[in-house]
Amino acid sequence: MAHTTVDPAPGPAPVPEAPSAETPEAPTAPAPPRGRAGAARRLPLVLALGALALLLLAALAPGLLSSVSPVDTHPAEALTPPGAAHWFGTDQLGRDLFARVLHGARPSLLLGLGATAFAVTGGTLLGLAAALGGRWADQVLMRLADVLLALPPILLALLAVTVLGTGSLNVMLAIAIAFVPGYARIVRAETLVVRRSGYVEAAVGLGLPRPLLIVRHVLPNAVGPMLVLATVGFGTALIAAAGLSFLGLGPQPPSPEWGAMLSQGRRFLATAWWVGVFPGAAITATALVVNVLGRRAQARFTRRTDA
Repeated sequence: MAHTTVDPAPGPAPVPEAPSAETPEAPTAPAPPRGRAGAARRLPLVLALGALALLLLAALAPGLLSSVSPVDTHPAEALTPPGAAHWFGTDQLGRDLFARVLHGARPSLLLGLGATAFAVTGGTLLGLAAALGGRWADQVLMRLADVLLALPPILLALLAVTVLGTGSLNVMLAIAIAFVPGYARIVRAETLVVRRSGYVEAAVGLGLPRPLLIVRHVLPNAVGPMLVLATVGFGTALIAAAGLSFLGLGPQPPSPEWGAMLSQGRRFLATAWWVGVFPGAAITATALVVNVLGRRAQARFTRRTDA
């Protein structure tokens, strides 16, 4: 009689054992220290704030940093190289360049600040008029802005200062005319967004007068982003003002203005480099400081609006 072999029924699959606590794990790379990385990210901001404080001190109280007159001439010390007696050397008339750079901070910063203030004011008015003045006002103002934006800003400023004349105030107005179209477009775009918001429509439904509606609700929310961008635009206006002064259209000698000093120093770059290098370095450093602070303010404003 044949015997048949019956296979046992298959049981459940064996469960793999969990690794014991003593099993060594693969080594992981150590995370970079947060404190050191954060300090490295904050270093440009700290340096920019320190440089800005020094610039403000030079503009408001240059006598605290140097007691030497920026306009007194000493022909016997003309074109003296930098040293202990004259940190930045002297110019072709024997005037101390360190004192002139310090005293030149006020007129140079005022040119950039005044031009930016005029441009922001004009851009705000034109932007509000384009967004709230109806279709025809929007078309006319924006087409005019397109024409002005098609021209290089420095060329437009040159055309404006040719009509207005030379001098500090005319340079501010000329630069402002060149930068107004850009600010006007920003204000117009923000105003169109704010005008369709719920709280503005609710205020209109409650019968709030139009002037009060613009001042209370539209203007603060539309101008906010532009003020942040104006901090970056201040550096551009400062360079444009220095360029016009370089061409002899700004403050006239013996006023210590950085652009005019740079123009005088270009004639001595081969024999006395310090006459033109230090005013140019002051312009570059100021524009860099303002740009760093403006970019940081812009990034913080963007994070707040996205939150």
